[in-house]
Amino acid sequence: MTDLEAWIGRTRETSDLVTPRLRAEFRATFTPHLAPVPDGAAPPALHWCLAPETPPADALGPDGHAAKGGFLPPVPLPRRMWAGGQVETLAELREGDLVTRTETVRDVAFKEGRSGRLCFVTVEHALATASGVAIRERQDIVYREAAGAQTGTGATAERDDAAAYEQVWAVPATPTLLFRYSAMTFNGHRFHYDQPYATRVEGYADLVVHGPIQATLLMNLAATLLGRVPRTFTHRGVSPLTANQIFRICGRRTGEGFEGVTLDEAGRVCMRARAAV
Repeated sequence: MTDLEAWIGRTRETSDLVTPRLRAEFRATFTPHLAPVPDGAAPPALHWCLAPETPPADALGPDGHAAKGGFLPPVPLPRRMWAGGQVETLAELREGDLVTRTETVRDVAFKEGRSGRLCFVTVEHALATASGVAIRERQDIVYREAAGAQTGTGATAERDDAAAYEQVWAVPATPTLLFRYSAMTFNGHRFHYDQPYATRVEGYADLVVHGPIQATLLMNLAATLLGRVPRTFTHRGVSPLTANQIFRICGRRTGEGFEGVTLDEAGRVCMRARAAV
């Protein structure tokens, strides 16, 4: 643990353009489930597609991610997932913007979970344009042991009722959706596209839907219901969502802003989100 704490405070900086092609790819992937935005503005959550990590093939780990020990600490647990985080939107991104993202490792913490030992790595992001910081974000990454995937199929799985929500989007979790998002984000994690690996090695029922896909849809539903991109958007993964089913993005306005969930076909909660204007 002492060795891993040496990564706290480590930073890196990358830049990317909001291009017409990226906006077109994003819209082709998520339409009709996008909030309306002004001409030239980037849809909510497009920032997750900017400046992806681009490690060469010989620098990848067995799961398809960049091998650990570079920017992220070499956590001695093999399975990695996006656990959630918070997005604070200060200004919209627009086509043509050069966006510089500064990332900082803020924490490394081990915990015991139902599936065994877990390690949470917290990374802060600041995305800035020529006009200043547009988005601040906290990302929570979780690493877990190899044995047994948390598929959310047990009797204790958290459930919810889509009928209790104000608006529901039904979204087919097709392999094409997963492929397109992986391509936009240069995401090599094999459990998004390699079904034998996802089922036989990591123990899931099928391909795994990206956490950012769910968060993107929840953020756009929040913006649709609230009439604007929320100032803060907080999301937390509850249970893995797998492909080849129709999942639901459910949301409702509250006194504070918005709350929503993603549900699989069995009604299991896969992600929860809250937003405030």
